[in-house]
Amino acid sequence: MLYSIVGIDNENSLAARMSVRAAHVARLNELRDAGRLIIAGPNPAIDSDDPGEAGFTGSIIIAEFDSLQAAEEWADADPYIESGAYASVSVKPFRKVLP
Repeated sequence: MLYSIVGIDNENSLAARMSVRAAHVARLNELRDAGRLIIAGPNPAIDSDDPGEAGFTGSIIIAEFDSLQAAEEWADADPYIESGAYASVSVKPFRKVLP
């Protein structure tokens, strides 16, 4: 089943994000390579593809997992949590309707 993982950043999270970004992206690449990643990306803090020092307010990941528990365990191990970039993470079942 698909699950949405929504991370909400702490204020001024850019340094924390950047310190572990490679590890965060490596985990996403593992999902992609396994054919389980639908989409992933950050929410810029300003209306720009490259927010620079403004940073980000969170991230959205939609991926396939065997269960809600598996998705939660995967999300709980995100380097952005360990670095303090994320203030909170929400994991919910997701049903794709379109396209």
